[in-house]
Amino acid sequence: MREISLDRLRTLVAVTDRGSFADAARALHLAPPTVSLHIAELEDRIGAPLLIRKRGKVGPTSIGEVLVERARRLLADAEQALDDIQRQVEGLEGRARLGASTGVIAHLLPQALEVLREHHPAIDIQIAVLTSQETLSRLVDGTLDVGLIALPQPPVAGLVIKPWRRDPVMAFVPAHWRSPARATPEWLAAQPLILNDATTRLSRLTAEWFATGGHHPAPRIQLNYNDAIKSLVAAGYGAALLPHEATTPLPDRRIVMRPLRPALWRRLGIAHRAGYVERSTQHVLDVLWDLRLA
Repeated sequence: MREISLDRLRTLVAVTDRGSFADAARALHLAPPTVSLHIAELEDRIGAPLLIRKRGKVGPTSIGEVLVERARRLLADAEQALDDIQRQVEGLEGRARLGASTGVIAHLLPQALEVLREHHPAIDIQIAVLTSQETLSRLVDGTLDVGLIALPQPPVAGLVIKPWRRDPVMAFVPAHWRSPARATPEWLAAQPLILNDATTRLSRLTAEWFATGGHHPAPRIQLNYNDAIKSLVAAGYGAALLPHEATTPLPDRRIVMRPLRPALWRRLGIAHRAGYVERSTQHVLDVLWDLRLA
């Protein structure tokens, strides 16, 4: 079945409003034969006359009136759709889908969201809590636009992965413990530990850090939610190794932070699809990039 062109409907509305093929042609910047052809094609598609001449003026038939009414709504909807899309192209509004871990969402994203709300309030940021591998997979299949991921990562075809920031991993220790000024693998391996879930990059980093001293401690519990880990540290359940962003508030006074010896860093990257980047997504990337040294 042949579709009805919006151009043909626009011609029908113009002829009806002006009561003349010639006047409609001038308004639409078309040749009069083109206007006649548009109407003929519409009538052929509908299978009934749409216009009649009355006292030297062109007017719609009853069927034509119904089609003109529907055509006005379709044309208005199409115009609104184009306006909405143009605003997204210009970055005035739109949507960006972002994936990150709970730690990043809790302590780094709020700063970015505050800036975006102030400067780009019509951009809707949709956030998914994901592992780095899940984030990369969803970027590839097009269901995410931006990812904050743990580094290093192997190259992924079709994606741009850039280093974003690095934050020191610190020992979070119950304040009532007697702890050294710098926490070593030897000292921490002898303590009750609360570590990140084994599926996370941070878990692998800390396991490698302990292994440099020949230690392979078994944690009391493994979690993948840093605030819950800190709550357990505050309760005296054990010590934890967690990244500390410079802008993050100091922990509960029942917790002390100790730098590690040797030092350990959590590195993060920003990932997005290669090629054309929508303006709303670019605004998000720009704001996040400004946080790389925060």
